[in-house]
Amino acid sequence: MKFNPNVLDCAAAPIAEAWSWVKNPASKNLIDMCQAVPAHLPPQSLRDYLGDAIKAGEGATYTDIRGIPPLREALAGNISERYQGSVNEADVLITAGCNQAFCSVVDTLCHEGDEIIVPLPCYFNHQMWLTTRAVTPRYLSFNAATAMPDPEEARGLINARTRAILLVTPNNPSGAIYDHECIEAFFELACEHGLALIVDETYRDFIDIDSVPHKLFARSDWRDTFVHLYSFSKVFSLTGFRTGAVVASQSLLDQLKKIQDCTAICAPHAGQLAALYGLQNLHDWKIEKSDELAQRAIAIKAAFSHPDLKYRLVSAGAYFAYIEHPFEAPARDVVKRLIQEQEIVCLPGSYFGQEQEQFIRFAFANVHESHFEDVIGRLIASQ
Repeated sequence: MKFNPNVLDCAAAPIAEAWSWVKNPASKNLIDMCQAVPAHLPPQSLRDYLGDAIKAGEGATYTDIRGIPPLREALAGNISERYQGSVNEADVLITAGCNQAFCSVVDTLCHEGDEIIVPLPCYFNHQMWLTTRAVTPRYLSFNAATAMPDPEEARGLINARTRAILLVTPNNPSGAIYDHECIEAFFELACEHGLALIVDETYRDFIDIDSVPHKLFARSDWRDTFVHLYSFSKVFSLTGFRTGAVVASQSLLDQLKKIQDCTAICAPHAGQLAALYGLQNLHDWKIEKSDELAQRAIAIKAAFSHPDLKYRLVSAGAYFAYIEHPFEAPARDVVKRLIQEQEIVCLPGSYFGQEQEQFIRFAFANVHESHFEDVIGRLIASQ
């Protein structure tokens, strides 16, 4: 049989490849900084609630294509409060994780040969999906000093095939948190050219919970341009339940429902129940976990100040640290050696787009800060 050439051109799943370099996956000496996963299970109260709900027969049926109304209403309220803006239930569609949210938005906006402006470094699953759909990413260069993309550089990339600008903040893989001015400038640019501004905010619960991540939802015209992507996977430790969301205009969601019906029909019902329970009952637990991650980010920044360390921390936040390695070698070779000789499982920057060979990514969320001294010691030993 013959395969879709776009799929053949797509890179293999990076996490699996990195783990293929591990000599002994059962080794107790391994430090796993490879995949962005919570270090804890959902709280017992959520597990008890969900167990009882499933025993009672809840969660076994299809839901509305857009998701269960109470969850859409709860998320709209959560966003309105957090962003000091105005979102309602009709603006929300629940998806099978944030990855599906992104894929469905791309399929709704783009035809083969269209373009999306993507800052470097970029999330590898985004890049993979664009490849399979024959949508061209037009990359914005990575400024290692600020770790934020330049809207004026983006202006020069816009042409008749451009359909959207993509931002991920807090960023995967760099951990950088884009400031209000940066996000606002990209919104204005997208407005000016009639483009969608897609902002993936999967990790927005791991920055200052009392701060407003940006002011777009407070604008009366946000629906004209802004497409917000969200995930419940990290905030409530529901990675296996595959529950995310798209928040956008009615006109975009009406078209996106066609994609949703053909791919997932609806997001997993049990995951929607779990997400709703989290929004209604786990605010304090969420703050506790957010504070833990904030302290971990502070700790990893302090650890990288070691005077003997030649690896340089470029940025860190939410779940991630982006690191410049000191070698004149491909990032893949550096990471393979770190995995096999130092037993630090991480990812090469080359997985995150072009011109990233000098970088590696650490996902530190599932590694307690007490291990950071050991991590630094192993990095020094590898120099």
